[in-house]
Amino acid sequence: MKSIRTFSFLLLLSLLWAHTSFAQGQDDPAKRPSPPATATGKIGKANVTVAYSSPSVKGRTIWGSPLVPYGQVWRAGANEATTFTTDQPLKVEGKTLPAGTYSLFTIPTENQWTVIFNKTAQQWGAYKYDEKQDALRVTATPRKAANLQEKLVYEVTPKGLVLRWENLELPVSMK
Repeated sequence: MKSIRTFSFLLLLSLLWAHTSFAQGQDDPAKRPSPPATATGKIGKANVTVAYSSPSVKGRTIWGSPLVPYGQVWRAGANEATTFTTDQPLKVEGKTLPAGTYSLFTIPTENQWTVIFNKTAQQWGAYKYDEKQDALRVTATPRKAANLQEKLVYEVTPKGLVLRWENLELPVSMK
């Protein structure tokens, strides 16, 4: 009887250990299928950082699909909402964005995208996105990318921000 209790206790202990190890692996952002990434650079005098999770194409259709549907708010990455930080005010597509940290969302369509800077920076995906918290909305025009981009990437350039993924790039003009 004592050996059955000991065995049951050890079995329970090993199951708890395995569950905890698995859960910790899921909580480690570096081990996610869409790992965290950062793009940094200067636009004029402003230091800009974009923090995002970088999903892969993996043979899927991206734009206008269930993955990134047209006409709906998209978190512009995977997992947590993408964040955009600037330490100086910027002109984004001619409109002023104050210094700060914002969640970055888009509403993609085939020909024009709405790019959204939302005041609620820390949020999971776009599930609790609240349009009333938008600091700025601008439009930008996507174009066909020169090369297939397997992983979503952002680039901060002296002229602004560029999102690249699959067969598309979205330049957003900033000064």
